[in-house]
Amino acid sequence: MAIASPWHIGILELIGRLLLSLFLGGIIGYEREMNRHAAGLRTNILVCVGSTLIMLLSIYGFTQFLEEPSVRSDPARLAAQVISGIGFLGAGTIMQKGASIKGLTTAATLWVMAAIGLAVGAGFYYPAVITCCIVFISLKVLNKVEHRFMTSSKELTLKMDILPDSPQTEELYAFFTGLDLDIKAVNMTKYQIKLTFLVPKKTSLFDLLEKIHTLPGVSTVNMER
Repeated sequence: MAIASPWHIGILELIGRLLLSLFLGGIIGYEREMNRHAAGLRTNILVCVGSTLIMLLSIYGFTQFLEEPSVRSDPARLAAQVISGIGFLGAGTIMQKGASIKGLTTAATLWVMAAIGLAVGAGFYYPAVITCCIVFISLKVLNKVEHRFMTSSKELTLKMDILPDSPQTEELYAFFTGLDLDIKAVNMTKYQIKLTFLVPKKTSLFDLLEKIHTLPGVSTVNMER
């Protein structure tokens, strides 16, 4: 009984792997897009499909050289560069905002999507699908659990427009310190103060805004999460 060569792939199976990669990347990309993250639907699909193509190329793209005596085939060599190369793309999604760092989950998602794409390209279908399901659950379900039960405080940014006869900066700082707020950054212009701080989870934001708005010299208050 003849055994099919592991170095050849049919056109239908090749297309099937690319389409499966498109589907898995779309699932995660859709979740990212709905939550308005930097790497959304198109980015995750491109990363996943591109990784699959590189894996296919690494395994099946150089079969014409297998008979050369000086050529040693290593199917993982080209694909291995994806893991390190995706780090540059992920680094572009990480940014510092005040005292916190944003984009770590997005960077990790891109890294996992590259791994899923490589797995699909290698014909490792079941682990790729299971991993995609785990990633989706982690992003969709565990995100809500984390915010509801595991976050003790949240970061807020307040922009306050002040009048020329507003109190001194020290008085405003003392007011916020008295509210037991962990102030991370203070930026002040002539007629505006921008504060970034951590507020305890159980603190009423409505009451906090009311107290700030009643401060002498504060005309308007805008809050950013």
